[in-house]
Amino acid sequence: MTIRSICLTSALALTAGTAFAESHGQMNFNRIAAFATPLNMAEGEDTQRETSAEIIAASEDGMTLVYTDSPLGAVGRVDITDPKAPKPLGNTDVGGEPTSVTVIGNTAFIGVNTSESYTQPSGKLVSMDLATGALTGECDLGGQPDSTAHDDAGTFVVAAIENERDEDAGDGRVPQMPAGWVSKVMIENGAMNCDVVKIDMTGLAEIAGEDPEPEFVDVNGLGEIVVTLQENNHIVVIGADNAVMAHFPAGAVDLTRIDTEDDRASLVFDGEQPGRLREPDGVQWLDDTHFMLANEGDMDGGSRSITVFAKDGTEVFESGSDFETPIIQAGHYPDKRSDAKGVEPEGMEFATFDGTPYAFVLGERSSTVSVYDTTDPANPVFKQLLPSGIAPEGAIAIPGRNLFVTANEADLIEDGGVRAHVMIYEYQDAPAAYPQMTSEGADALIGWGAISGMVAGEDGMIYAVNDSFYAYQPTIFTIDPSQTPARITRALPVTRNGMPAQKLDMEGIALDGEGGFWVASEGRTDRVVPHAIYHVNAEGEIEDEIGLPAELLNNEVRFGFEGITQIGDTLWMAVQREWKDDPKNTVKLVAYDLGTGEWGAVRYQKAAPEKGWVGLSEIVAHGDWVYVVERDNQIGADAVTKKIYRIPAAEMVAAPLGGDLPVVSKEEVVDLIPMLQAQGGYVVDKVEGLAITADGTIWASTDNDGVDDSSGETFFWKAGTANTAAH
Repeated sequence: MTIRSICLTSALALTAGTAFAESHGQMNFNRIAAFATPLNMAEGEDTQRETSAEIIAASEDGMTLVYTDSPLGAVGRVDITDPKAPKPLGNTDVGGEPTSVTVIGNTAFIGVNTSESYTQPSGKLVSMDLATGALTGECDLGGQPDSTAHDDAGTFVVAAIENERDEDAGDGRVPQMPAGWVSKVMIENGAMNCDVVKIDMTGLAEIAGEDPEPEFVDVNGLGEIVVTLQENNHIVVIGADNAVMAHFPAGAVDLTRIDTEDDRASLVFDGEQPGRLREPDGVQWLDDTHFMLANEGDMDGGSRSITVFAKDGTEVFESGSDFETPIIQAGHYPDKRSDAKGVEPEGMEFATFDGTPYAFVLGERSSTVSVYDTTDPANPVFKQLLPSGIAPEGAIAIPGRNLFVTANEADLIEDGGVRAHVMIYEYQDAPAAYPQMTSEGADALIGWGAISGMVAGEDGMIYAVNDSFYAYQPTIFTIDPSQTPARITRALPVTRNGMPAQKLDMEGIALDGEGGFWVASEGRTDRVVPHAIYHVNAEGEIEDEIGLPAELLNNEVRFGFEGITQIGDTLWMAVQREWKDDPKNTVKLVAYDLGTGEWGAVRYQKAAPEKGWVGLSEIVAHGDWVYVVERDNQIGADAVTKKIYRIPAAEMVAAPLGGDLPVVSKEEVVDLIPMLQAQGGYVVDKVEGLAITADGTIWASTDNDGVDDSSGETFFWKAGTANTAAH
């Protein structure tokens, strides 16, 4: 076997900023860097411990970030002098669980929970020098703090003292004493005055008024404070004189066109939830009169929406289910929360960039940022959807440097997944680099995800399948790659007897030349899912099922077919990983002759993994070559192998199963890792789709795992051309 490398002159030029969109002279936010929180651990520390980035703030000059890290009981600092190359500045232990942080000048003020129990809450406000990381003071807050904020002049810090409820006590209902309140700490010459002002809010809310649980606070230009009482579904506005100047219920929304079934297997947006309590979490002033709510929900609600109120309680805007629509269209909808809070709008930020006021709303479960132009507070205009890390919790805007930053709290180290990250975006005169695929513009609302295999059609379209994540909704998607972003124009259900087909794990698709498709299904014996090939007609109905022969099944393991292509009358399927009869680091390319029904195979030698495993995830025939995607299962900085190789078609001569199999040669076409790094986030693991159009354009795509323990990002991009000669 020989391994050579070929030149793709266009490949490295096809990065996020140039390959995915044409500039239209519009300003957009694009991600430029990511920072993994374990990088802030000191030399010799156990970096396999859980860590996190939750609430984030920035120094006055915008050169230093500070974020709360609850699992470590610390705050981390990041040097973003060069925002495209963030550097660790280390962690500082704050003597408890940090819950929030806000910055005045170069001093960070950190809310710290030191509670012994739910019934004996305690906490403090700690100050820290951002230049050195040294703690400079602390004030007792008398209760458990949640969010913090400060006024524009830097004269005070306000903290929501939530004294949160025990969700395992009393059916998790409020009231649960002691009650919460708002604390106001005056700042004098940069130092805290610990004569803390306590602002009482008992007796205001209609729901458990004796137990207000303040969640989020923000301060407007007049020094007025808005507070969300999430469990109480109530809003309180506090004047500059510390008196309650207004309060009112957050209200309810009649939701329509939503997915209400937590089946984790289908996306159906035809449900309703009338009278759904907003139960807001995040809140931000849009001006001195209006503020926006992110309606995450808690005990009884969650309207999955954003709302704008005037401070006198007048509702001026409600998004309803429209907030979720761009998220659904971009493939980021998290089906596992459909029965409750959907995408969970939670954290928020507001800032003005180049004269345009923007609200940034974090979708915790969808791992997205929804950007709205709020020039007219009564008519926020959706502008952009940004990909974030997993579970964005906090955000900070730095308009003076044209930067926006998110803190993403999920750390999947226990499952071998990606670590928590800080993500950095730049406001650019450039095309939006994301999303790269959307169902916007389709006749109906199409939810999608877990794209696992692709094929180019003769009509210029690309056809793709989803995998078994959507077990109740196997679908063939039609993608128009000529648009930017690419458009999913149709979702064709795969059916048996007119019903959605069950027991499928579609991992590959090929054209049958008659308007229909061949689909490769990766079996899994422990879930009674067969390894098989399916013939699907143009209407999506399964017409034929081809089971595997005993010579293959006798050596079967879980990781089966991960792609299918056709050469003449022969179907070729790539097996992802070694089966029992395969030598180490080799896999079979399996052949099925449609005319004779005979099976055969050749053998392919894949890279030896440095960590985890390496396997094949796609196969496509084009011209004189057969192209495969070879990838490891590693993510982020651990990713090593994400490559496209090609095999001479002349070597694809199947030998009978059960005997010696010829080993084909391979040439490296392109290393995909630089292209994945160009997305500005971490390198995702699942490059699963490959399609080559008639003109030789190579399209690649990633599988977002149905937004389950994933950032939900689907990348779909030109990876070069198949018509380039070898070295």
